[in-house]
Amino acid sequence: MQCSVCGRGLEVVYIQNSSNPLKKLDVRKINHQNVSFLLKISKIILYDEPTVPEIQIVEIKKFIINTFPVTVEIRDNFFKNLDERKFEEIASTRIFDLKNPFQKHTPTVEEIKIEIENTDMSENEEKILYDGFEFHKKVAEFIPINENDLYTLHIIFTNKITCTFDDGDFRYHARALIGSNPMIISTTGMIEAPAKPKKYYLELMTEFTDEKIEELKKKYKGEFLEYHDSRLSEIAKGYILQAIMYYETGDAFCDNSDCRLYNAHWQKDLFHTQIENKKFCNKHQKLFEELKN
Repeated sequence: MQCSVCGRGLEVVYIQNSSNPLKKLDVRKINHQNVSFLLKISKIILYDEPTVPEIQIVEIKKFIINTFPVTVEIRDNFFKNLDERKFEEIASTRIFDLKNPFQKHTPTVEEIKIEIENTDMSENEEKILYDGFEFHKKVAEFIPINENDLYTLHIIFTNKITCTFDDGDFRYHARALIGSNPMIISTTGMIEAPAKPKKYYLELMTEFTDEKIEELKKKYKGEFLEYHDSRLSEIAKGYILQAIMYYETGDAFCDNSDCRLYNAHWQKDLFHTQIENKKFCNKHQKLFEELKN
């Protein structure tokens, strides 16, 4: 009902044991009450997604520098200079059966071409889905060895939709964030979830047509994110804060719905925490002060 791919709100999936040679070193779990924090990240590399210019990468860089004592480097799209073999590996992580665990397939020439051209398929009615764990594994392997260390965090924006298979209901569900380091942020995932207003879905259930969808988009305009939405960049900052928090502490979310680390499942909550309020709860404000110092 909430996600256009799986009918559920998009969630965040963090990977502690990936193909990253750092393995268990890439995440540390700390008792907030008994330990003073020392920021282990000294550098963050941001990889741009040119098909989503609304993600203001320079502004995001300034935000990170003003929030943490780290250096930040902006790079072109992560997939821009890969060779054909690597594009083939990325294409091999596609999902074709939503109700069964991942099965690797041999990509077609056309599928590889789409990856090479970084064709934006996010607004297509039939979206291309990628297994999040397999996709993350491939991306982690592409990080240069000299930059694959504990102190450099790679944050990759992509228009691809990453999903993970849920053994609870035996189907794939889309995710906005995947990984720990590298951290993959799906710009499409940011738009497709959290859920739109409940009334939107109730009205759509009475008449599920393209015309009705367009009518409801106009009726509820502004109450949920859309493609090329000017609010995307501000929302992205919240996801980056969660990514850094998880990498540093092993914890990503807050139960306080007024905190910027709150895991919002509805768009109204997302707008409240990331645009209207933009503050941390007392506990996480203190924690961030420790990380900054």
